[in-house]
Amino acid sequence: MKLTSHMIVLVTLALTCSANAWETLPTTAGPTAEPASQEMIELGKQLFFDPRLSLTGTVSCNTCHNLMEGGDDGRETSMGIHGRTGPRNAPTVWNSVFQGSQFWDGRAATLEEQAQGPIVAAPEMGMPDHNHALQRIAKIPGYQASFQSVFGSENALTLENAVNAIAAFERTLITPHSDFDRYLDGEEHAMNAQQIAGMGRFESVGCTECHDGPALNGWQPGDVESVFQEFPRSMDSGLVDRYQLAADLGRFAVTQAESDKHLFKVPTLRNILLTAPYFHHGRVSTIHEAIDVMAQTQLDTELSGAEIAEIAAFFAALDGRFPELPLPRLPSRAGESVIDEPEVLDE
Repeated sequence: MKLTSHMIVLVTLALTCSANAWETLPTTAGPTAEPASQEMIELGKQLFFDPRLSLTGTVSCNTCHNLMEGGDDGRETSMGIHGRTGPRNAPTVWNSVFQGSQFWDGRAATLEEQAQGPIVAAPEMGMPDHNHALQRIAKIPGYQASFQSVFGSENALTLENAVNAIAAFERTLITPHSDFDRYLDGEEHAMNAQQIAGMGRFESVGCTECHDGPALNGWQPGDVESVFQEFPRSMDSGLVDRYQLAADLGRFAVTQAESDKHLFKVPTLRNILLTAPYFHHGRVSTIHEAIDVMAQTQLDTELSGAEIAEIAAFFAALDGRFPELPLPRLPSRAGESVIDEPEVLDE
């Protein structure tokens, strides 16, 4: 068979990519200090879906991290109690276990630490403090029984146990076996020619400088130090003003260190086509725009429309297989509310 020039390019790209450190997504979160029981995971799922953890009883973890779709909410920035919106886009919770820190600025080192934040954040769930949230849950007999059963003591309904359960559930939110993973495992037809070309283009223009590793976010199994990258790098690009990319100082807000200005955690590219709009502020609407922004502001490279389309096609191969996820039955207080009316009206 005579190879055309286009076929030669594809073969070369495929060989180049296969020789480099592309990695499949793990199918499990890996060992933890204290392995979670299925009962603990189920309790965490209940808490994740329960809006009664919010001041108004209207916002759950799943409100902003919708597991029925991409693990986000499709908004520029998420909407919490009383219609309040925060300053940043909600990252996906799918595959969140495969990253070195949580939140865009990495201010939470673990999933457990991250789970504490939204409960008392004014634009999110809005509880005045964590004790208030725990007292709310303690009014529900079913939760009292579940905490005692899972953690083995009468005084088990604590903040530490609650966030440990939520994190245990979140560690099950993994989407392996994408077409990309299958291609890496040797299924040569799992990705089409445009996707293979896009994989090569993604590497050749320098995207893998930041987006490598199994989750394509710079994380590697066993990492204990979080890695942050400057965004945007090229302040001279007209896209910086067009999309207001430089308004947020990133990790600087956490550390107040000048060297941390405009540093952000590298987001995963797994299921990226399901999580528009893009970037920390959600002001980039489409994946084609996002690829163009990254090429120009991070790599000082201007891609053609065809090259952008190749990379977008590669991204389509990163959609994984979502696990079966039956909705939980929440413990009920039929005919009674755990929410006090003055709290709901408090603006």
